Amino acid sequence: MAQQHLDPTESTAGVVTGDALAVYLRAQATEFLRALRMHRETGTSGGAEESVDAARALRRSARRISGSLHTFRPLLDAGWSEEMRPELAWLSGTLGLEHAYEARLERLLLALHRLSGSSPFPAQQVGAGATAGPGPSAQERGNLTVGAAKAGALLDRQLTLARTRAHSTALQALGSSRFHAVADKVAVLASEVPLTPAGLDADLRPPAGAAEERLMDAIAALPLITAGHPYNAEALVHGLSPDPAPHPQDGPWHQVRLLLRLHRYAREALIGGGLGTPSADPRLLAAGRALDRHRDASEAAGAAAQAARTPRIAPATAYALGVLHADQRHEVEAARFEFQQSWQKQTVSAP
Repeated sequence: MAQQHLDPTESTAGVVTGDALAVYLRAQATEFLRALRMHRETGTSGGAEESVDAARALRRSARRISGSLHTFRPLLDAGWSEEMRPELAWLSGTLGLEHAYEARLERLLLALHRLSGSSPFPAQQVGAGATAGPGPSAQERGNLTVGAAKAGALLDRQLTLARTRAHSTALQALGSSRFHAVADKVAVLASEVPLTPAGLDADLRPPAGAAEERLMDAIAALPLITAGHPYNAEALVHGLSPDPAPHPQDGPWHQVRLLLRLHRYAREALIGGGLGTPSADPRLLAAGRALDRHRDASEAAGAAAQAARTPRIAPATAYALGVLHADQRHEVEAARFEFQQSWQKQTVSAP
């Protein structure tokens, strides 16, 4: 398949120098500090929704700063960048766990209700052109209904416990000396970006282009032909095996999602150092949505498989969890199909 170049410089004219990167990083650092102040204020006033929004804004800025340090590292002080990147990744990952567990539980419970026929919610949509396949027969649905309630209770117990622990971990992290050290460095970044002597006048387009090339190479290595199949039986065999390791087929797709994010951040820096607004390019947004869906379904399938390995659960509960796992692995395949269709369409229409 021909590679499609997304042209990260299409919205820019002429050379884009390190000045634009400095503007972008200062803007992201300012957003980080604003979110931190909001989080502290909402923490004392008890506003749960505002606190969640503040934590999300912290993560968003931390990801963009970290991604920019990775893409444009030749232009920045090497020691400072290598020290900051893992700390920002730690912070973003720690703050994201609670929301991830909450969303995973909601996804799995909705799927259980849908599969057992006890939900007022419509069936989940699959990628364009992908089919959900035949639903359970009346007997299978009856067997599923028997175990669905206990399967849901088991998932609720496990994921709520994980979410509670993640919440405690996040609170501890935000009060730790490690976090305060990160916040202090971001505060300095808001006023002073440690560009190298040559970085100030260096062109940002070559490192941004390298980020695009890494993305294109990773996409070219994906099995996009097999993504046209609505279900991959090997995924079910692996997922319910005693091996709790992540599914080996998912890794390259997760990597593409990461590289796509880095490419988006590089474009943001190139087009004027915006305040963290996601790229409006519909090509990137469609691909990102499909890959987010892939990640969510993959992790939900893993949670269902892990619950199915719980010792001494009833056969009906294990059956319901197995059907749930298969359903989420189907969602994985549907997300891959959605990405494949979107990407091939973009490639054909690209000039």
